[in-house]
Amino acid sequence: MDVKRALITWGGWDGHEPEQVAAIFRAMLEQAGMKVTLTDSLACFDDAEGLRAYDVIVPVWTMAQASREQVANVSEAVAQGTGLAGCHGGMCDAFRDQTLWQFMTGANWVAHPGGDGVEYRVTITDPGHELVAGIGDFDVTSEQYYLHVDPANHVLATTRFPTVDWYHSPNGPVDMPVAWSRAWGQGRVYYNALGHHADVIATGPAHEMLRRGLLWAAAGKALADPAALAPLQSAGNHY
Repeated sequence: MDVKRALITWGGWDGHEPEQVAAIFRAMLEQAGMKVTLTDSLACFDDAEGLRAYDVIVPVWTMAQASREQVANVSEAVAQGTGLAGCHGGMCDAFRDQTLWQFMTGANWVAHPGGDGVEYRVTITDPGHELVAGIGDFDVTSEQYYLHVDPANHVLATTRFPTVDWYHSPNGPVDMPVAWSRAWGQGRVYYNALGHHADVIATGPAHEMLRRGLLWAAAGKALADPAALAPLQSAGNHY
């Protein structure tokens, strides 16, 4: 049986503890029998062919800067079947000037009213889905992410705003997605907004959600048909 391969790349803002979060992801994937490549550089995004050899890419880069070409390389790898999965700012507050990254991941962070230490409920919205089945609603004390979200995402869990009153509060209550899955070409994309610090995802429901999400994203590679993308690729860039 072929061994699945995963790429974890970490860096960016130290406040999100990227090295520690990357270590949690590495343990999840290795326990599932995957061969993991771990790097603290974005140079791995320069190798377009190499990226396509992985079953899943796990970025842990809050803010930071990636080039247009690097993001395009990741986009093409995912479109051809490589999974993409991650959490919190490490995936949806990364490379802020690269709109293709935001399109691919399904959202972009814009605020966390109240900062760290906000108490809020995570509500499972699709309890029959394999990524959350058997995981009930749970409470978190952490940052509560307000995101601009793609309506095409398959939402798995939400949180209610406003928990902390601010300028957004007069708009009334909204249920903000916390976790979702989506497709990017032939690839599977998974995101979870939890994970401000490593301890938030080290154990408990958040840990289990992410473990399933990473493995689900990696499993899509075997189902992909890259040949189906040829007409799309020949049509040129659209971003």
